[in-house]
Amino acid sequence: MTIDFPTSSRPNLLRAWWPALVWIGLIVLESTDSFSSQNTGSVIYTILTHLFGAIDLRKFDIFHHYFRKTGHVVGYGMLGLLLLRGWWATLGRLRNLLVRAALLAWLGTTVVAAMDEWHQSFIPSRTGTIRDVGLDTAASVAFLVVAYLWLRRSSECAPEPALSSSKGSRPLFRR
Repeated sequence: MTIDFPTSSRPNLLRAWWPALVWIGLIVLESTDSFSSQNTGSVIYTILTHLFGAIDLRKFDIFHHYFRKTGHVVGYGMLGLLLLRGWWATLGRLRNLLVRAALLAWLGTTVVAAMDEWHQSFIPSRTGTIRDVGLDTAASVAFLVVAYLWLRRSSECAPEPALSSSKGSRPLFRR
């Protein structure tokens, strides 16, 4: 006869959530005056002209605009994935909870994006726009759909629990 101690069904919340919290901290940092278009533009322009010589300022402005929007897509897409990671670890890695975790991750990303743009509306060198919230939300949805499809196919998803009278608990004593 052996004694099996129950394993904790509760996830390590710090391990599940620290990446998302750090990423939100980075978004907050990037929402400051230091990362305004004027500041990032002058730094990037200086680097590119040192590497490639003279650059047409109009072409650079177009490049810089799309570079910053790409930052939105990657930044908020990653936030969606990190929030999905946190929610799925918190809720449990079951297939039927994956949709709920993805919806919570999307909602969290949308709230962070809206708060970020609202914060930027108070900084004179920044602009807070609803279009950026839409871009951030769309990026999150795209990344989450890909992650959902990937996780549904992978072995990461635990199968649905079988119905049993013991409700998934492990016995303390085994013969």
